[in-house]
Amino acid sequence: MTKRSAVCGSVLLGCALLLAACATSPKTASPVAQGPDRLVLTPVGYNRLPGWRSDVLTQALPAFRRSCERITQLPPGQPIGSDGSGGLAGDWLAPCGALRRVSDGDPEAARTYFESWFQPFQAANGARTDGLFTGYFESELKGSRTRGGPYQVPLYARPSGLPADPGQAYFSRAEIEQGALEGKASVLVWVADAVDAHILQIQGSGRIRFDDGTVSQIGYNGSNGRKYVGLGQILLNHGKITLEDVTMQTVRRWLKSHPAEAPAMMAENPRYVFFRFTSGDSPTGSAGVPLTPGRSLAVDQRFVPLGIPLWLDSADPDGIPLRRLMIAQDTGTAIKGPVRGDVFWGAGDAAFDKAGRMKSSGSYYLLLPRERSAPVALGATAAGPL
Repeated sequence: MTKRSAVCGSVLLGCALLLAACATSPKTASPVAQGPDRLVLTPVGYNRLPGWRSDVLTQALPAFRRSCERITQLPPGQPIGSDGSGGLAGDWLAPCGALRRVSDGDPEAARTYFESWFQPFQAANGARTDGLFTGYFESELKGSRTRGGPYQVPLYARPSGLPADPGQAYFSRAEIEQGALEGKASVLVWVADAVDAHILQIQGSGRIRFDDGTVSQIGYNGSNGRKYVGLGQILLNHGKITLEDVTMQTVRRWLKSHPAEAPAMMAENPRYVFFRFTSGDSPTGSAGVPLTPGRSLAVDQRFVPLGIPLWLDSADPDGIPLRRLMIAQDTGTAIKGPVRGDVFWGAGDAAFDKAGRMKSSGSYYLLLPRERSAPVALGATAAGPL
């Protein structure tokens, strides 16, 4: 996952990428089921959705409206999802049309709307319904359009000679940081902190706050095609932190407090991301719509169609139940499997805190149109792989 949007190429990769290849701690979900991943959907009633009557569903409506706008612009015969599990785009015209009549200020009308137009399906990986849920956030860095003073770390625009084939070799992170792109790519912006610049590349999108008080959004615009190696895994390999200590906060804190060692550690992640300026006040996910804090979820689009609503049953980093309507609007390299999600928490310190600490077990239920085109609808009416 790298997260890629057809509109802006967003790569909100999620805090899980800091920890990619690490085992989870005892407080997190148990290991993913063995064997090949296989999505199994079982139809259930809304009474089976934990907390369904308690969520303020109207808080998710703005996010879902954006997804509906995208889906209804597709050709009516286009499958929704890699396997068509969401039906055809034409199947969404009626539900999305009915959404226009639901007020953002009427929670009960919203509940009636979903219960009328959508059938819940519990998602499972084979026979296993639980999975891992992490969080991600939007980075904000101080920056300058020109190099000077504290602003010595470049964020590059996409090089003109970047291979179109992601499998074709290109400069590694270490080579780029040693000057390999000089004369080959322009610097989009200069920032003050190399650690936060690296985390921004992991997130794939963020904000730059300039000294004059203006703020600009930047988003993913390609990568060097190298394999990602998580910073948490790198520090674990060198014995710098323990498995129990692996969170975004501890990784960031260690790197910032060891400036002599940090560059060499970060260089062991060969992947490098390029950026461009984007419009809007919120980052755009792989579904091509702006993300909504607390309501947008990154999923594995091999199994879960982008744009669909789903019911999440998990917990936040403090163990408080996180049972709410989410919209699948993003993807990510570390988000793999039929039951796996990354919650977008927004921007700022509070979002960073939640995203960095979230590693929770949970499950979800896909909400799919009650009327879907055959043969997709036939495949979804009984438990079984779609």
